[in-house]
Amino acid sequence: MPAPAPTRHPAHDALLTRWTDLLTSARDATTPSPVPYGEDLLTRWAEPQRRYHTTDHLLAVLDRVDELLPHVQAPDPAAIRLAAWFHDAVYLPDRSTNEERSARLAERALPEAGVPEPRVAETVRLVLVTTDHDPAEDDTNAEVLCDADLAVLAGSPEDYGAYAAAVREEYSFVPDDAFREGRANVLRHLLALPRLFRTPVGHDRWEAAARHNMATELELLGA
Repeated sequence: MPAPAPTRHPAHDALLTRWTDLLTSARDATTPSPVPYGEDLLTRWAEPQRRYHTTDHLLAVLDRVDELLPHVQAPDPAAIRLAAWFHDAVYLPDRSTNEERSARLAERALPEAGVPEPRVAETVRLVLVTTDHDPAEDDTNAEVLCDADLAVLAGSPEDYGAYAAAVREEYSFVPDDAFREGRANVLRHLLALPRLFRTPVGHDRWEAAARHNMATELELLGA
């Protein structure tokens, strides 16, 4: 028997509309249709190997970008939103090249979809910045995207616990000792950054809670 079709995310249609509106505003051309590109991206975000890097994560990042943009002077909001759509569009937990492959996907798809080359280049650059979430000072486009991507770290204790559990599930193929060591290294890297959140509003809203959550997880990993 054929495998059952995956269940569509409840926000699928709303996200497809957001994508269509974004691509329409981000390009000079009127063709091709934005819909196949949006459907392809949404199919990627719904792949079965994902537990944290899912459609819910995409939706959360897009919402946090929308939350941050009114408070900053970002040179290219459309590129930020395009990069949010593409930043984990390629995701295999056992690979270390997901950001690079996601950037290459954007580099191929966006020119074909009619996006001007300077905006394509900026989108690709922003996707790659999410590799280490350490944008250069005054790189406002990247600051907005990275803050939106890391906002999950500032959730309530229950939400943060669910996030951490989903990350562990994505890496279920990794033995416990190795996972604890790797996860601890990620947390130490983030905690060592002078600022997790680079936009003033992101820093004010999320910095303290995120650091508390990560420090607590790091302590539990070492217990």
